[in-house]
Amino acid sequence: MGNSIFPMVPGHEIVGRVTRVGDKVTKFKPGDLAAVGCLVDSCRKCTNCKDGNEQYCENGSSGTYNSYEQDHTTVTQGGYSSMIVTDEAFVLKVSDKLPLANVAPLLCAGITTYSPLRHWKVGKGHKVAVMGLGGLGHMAVKFAAAFGAEVTMLSTSPKKEADAKALGAHKFILTTDKAQLKSVRNYFDFILDTVSAPHDYNMAQSLLRTNGVQICVGYRPRPWKLQGSASSPTAAVLPAP
Repeated sequence: MGNSIFPMVPGHEIVGRVTRVGDKVTKFKPGDLAAVGCLVDSCRKCTNCKDGNEQYCENGSSGTYNSYEQDHTTVTQGGYSSMIVTDEAFVLKVSDKLPLANVAPLLCAGITTYSPLRHWKVGKGHKVAVMGLGGLGHMAVKFAAAFGAEVTMLSTSPKKEADAKALGAHKFILTTDKAQLKSVRNYFDFILDTVSAPHDYNMAQSLLRTNGVQICVGYRPRPWKLQGSASSPTAAVLPAP
């Protein structure tokens, strides 16, 4: 991506056991299972940090790898390194009853889809669409269904229908089928777009109810191209919180 810092040790879905703790650590002890996601620090002083939105740190948060610590000199080396030292504020406790291989994806794909669904209080009575059934999309379907929403999978591949419904989706819409798309125009309260390949954001907007919300969490290879029209509902198209 043009901003690589070498030598680099990647990895930001980290689960392991605490080996040592500092004198001021209160939340962990040696032997505890712990997890670290994509951030290891932030300035903690700006408005966003104080509001609990460290990922939007106004002075620049510290990524788990390919980033700089808050001293702006030390390069962070991620989860594939032999060990990682992190402030307890950016470490999560993990139950010893959970299979660790299943916990790790929750630190990236999991929180990326959980966060916007929770932020907008998605739940029972809401009609939710998930675009794309990949690493992010399958998490989004499971979360939205678990929260009690009616979940529809929007996909370009008819082969994804069985998997989507096995994960909890109630409906499946093939986005290349105009008749199926027409059946859900102005239908959804919330669309979680997990697609990273170039696609039509305006199509998704036409499926939203007035004041509906479309959240895009897939990495965009190019800037969005949005075009409002009298036939489209009012919608907010926002990055994930």
